[in-house]
Amino acid sequence: MFEQCLYFNTTSLARKLEREWSTAFKPFELTPPQAFMLRVILQKPASLQSELANEMNITRSTATRTLEGLLKLGYIKRVTSLKDGRETEYHPTPKAVKVKDGINDASAAVTKRMRKVLGNDVFEKVVGEVKAVSESL
Repeated sequence: MFEQCLYFNTTSLARKLEREWSTAFKPFELTPPQAFMLRVILQKPASLQSELANEMNITRSTATRTLEGLLKLGYIKRVTSLKDGRETEYHPTPKAVKVKDGINDASAAVTKRMRKVLGNDVFEKVVGEVKAVSESL
């Protein structure tokens, strides 16, 4: 019925991928959005909320909720920006640095499983095409 429906098929895929990454990040008590946001903050400490929202391709309000969750879990801290006192930077805490390798390894394990299930060529092609479609819209 929905063979040609981009919305239905991408949403169905997203739900399946959400389950995979939820399982991977459960030991860290992180949701997939929180884990990916934390990975960005670990890679780019002192990021502003707007920069994080852009990097994650989400709205500022969604970024706010994700950041609030990471703050409550003790993975990040807010610091007033020295460049502009109206801005807030987000920095990883020692707790975040401690789990960095673990969350990266957990994500890599899911990716490795997906590559094995789909085959490396299909995996690369699908990721590339989905990214291109997303950027076009």
